[in-house]
Amino acid sequence: MTTPPRPWRTEFAATLTLAWPLVATNLAQALVGATDVAMLGRLGPDTLAAATLGLNLYLVFLVFGMGLTTAAVPMIARERGARPHAVRDIRRTVRQTIWVAATLCIPSWILLWQAEPILVHLLDQDPALAHEAARFVRAVMWGMLPSLAFLVLRAFVAALERPGWSLVVMVGLLSVNAALNWMLIFGHAGFPALGLLGSGMASSIANGLSFVAMAIVIVCARPFRRYHLLGRFWRPDWPRYRAVWTLGLPIAITLGFESTVFIAAVFLMGLLGTVPLAAHAIAIQIASVTFMVPLGIAQAATVRVGLASGRGDRAGIGRAGWAAFAIGEGFMVLTALLLVLAPQLLIGIILDVDAPANAPVVALAISLLAVAAVFQVVDGAQVIGAGMLRGLGDTTVPMLFAAIGYWGIGIGVGAWLAFARGWGGVGIWTGLATGLAVVSVLMIARWHARERLGLG
Repeated sequence: MTTPPRPWRTEFAATLTLAWPLVATNLAQALVGATDVAMLGRLGPDTLAAATLGLNLYLVFLVFGMGLTTAAVPMIARERGARPHAVRDIRRTVRQTIWVAATLCIPSWILLWQAEPILVHLLDQDPALAHEAARFVRAVMWGMLPSLAFLVLRAFVAALERPGWSLVVMVGLLSVNAALNWMLIFGHAGFPALGLLGSGMASSIANGLSFVAMAIVIVCARPFRRYHLLGRFWRPDWPRYRAVWTLGLPIAITLGFESTVFIAAVFLMGLLGTVPLAAHAIAIQIASVTFMVPLGIAQAATVRVGLASGRGDRAGIGRAGWAAFAIGEGFMVLTALLLVLAPQLLIGIILDVDAPANAPVVALAISLLAVAAVFQVVDGAQVIGAGMLRGLGDTTVPMLFAAIGYWGIGIGVGAWLAFARGWGGVGIWTGLATGLAVVSVLMIARWHARERLGLG
């Protein structure tokens, strides 16, 4: 007797198989940042606040580059869906995406070198904190190019549905970064105690090593050798270079709107004082770790939707998108409950909750996590919705959704509640939750109307 096909069960299984290494890789990547924050937190709230300012300024440029390199995922997936052995086209996409990343890094480094005047004169931050933050930025910024190049190679193995390799490398990066931070921040193993500067140096070195490790995998591992990705790398391919910019720039701007609204929240917190800034750093780090799960599922959705789109499989497109959405939202409901029920346990990972000096920071962080529990669900919905649409090559309209939701609503409502209504840090986070809710509704509504709109 022949077993009847169960396409939905098959799709759920395929999505989970692809997503879990991507999720684990994202979690390892988030833990790299969490390790830095946890170690720097032991140096006190002032160091943690300076690190938060510097890191968030650097992330403006890094996240923009991540958006550009994300273009490689739907491009490769759709090429594979149309022609499973499209070696030359995939090689062109990978090479030119790295070229795009290198192009972006040059002006980014020039601007980041001026971190101190940007923080003091443009963003009105405390001069003492800005000075320390700039020392950190000048060390961490050199890891931007190898970090972006690693992400391109990671996109390549993900689109080939072999993401386990990037997970192995990222776990190695987590270990190396932790060891380097331990040595360079606190002065162990014969190294000088460099504090915040040491953390930036550790991140740059670890990112460089991660790219080298991933390049070795690409060159040596059997599934990837036939693509010859790094051979004749210097040869230009201007049509594909422009294609990456065309698809990737709206993604970069979308991620830029999303990330900069959180970064703007950091600077607004800085105007409220050191305690709100430190509490924000703790709460956002916890929320960022949980966010890595729907982000990985969204990446899997982009691949699965892209493959179905390349095949011209309309029913497969729908199954791929909705399966990813159901998995991601189920997880985010569970994390929302965790943030409400066990906030002190989570805060204690980063800060000593029993120390009397930390009591104001802990109290505010608990309140912020209560708001974060609300936006966990809508944050998951918007990132997975964006990933589903990217699989169809739809990036421009989602960019406009992000502009409206994050900045027109999120930061506007947050600033009004924080300063005009006197809600302080809780008001800023309430605004963020409102903006995320609007974007999630718009993304899912567009996905629902994809066939009427002619997407994919």
